[in-house]
Amino acid sequence: MRELKIIMLKKYCLLQLKYDFMGFPFNDSSELSFHHLIIPRSISEEVGFADGNFFWNGVLLKRRTSHDYLHTIERYNQEMFFDITSEMLDEVIKGSIDLVNIQRINFILLAFEKEFGNKLTRNKQPIVRKEYLERIR
Repeated sequence: MRELKIIMLKKYCLLQLKYDFMGFPFNDSSELSFHHLIIPRSISEEVGFADGNFFWNGVLLKRRTSHDYLHTIERYNQEMFFDITSEMLDEVIKGSIDLVNIQRINFILLAFEKEFGNKLTRNKQPIVRKEYLERIR
């Protein structure tokens, strides 16, 4: 995984950009984690893809913000989750992080925040945490 992360950091110029595939800023590459796009990690071994950590199957997201936020969106609105996944997959196909895709992702996030911004989880925690709002726009 370490080698894949290094390759992705270089290919997508993430250390220069200082933001991830969803437009969330980070300070250090250690904050980034691999997010599976096409074949989820939960079934990758079952379908013969080991851990699913392949260049074509993922992006790097900031672990405590965009990565967590994306999985929150997955729980509450799968259509928006798939729309964001599609935008990130488009970036992988293009071979670069594109501001057009980042803007589309932001538009989807704004729609999610409009719908769920004032709602709480069963544990009385905000669905949209404050740190989820800290991204480039």
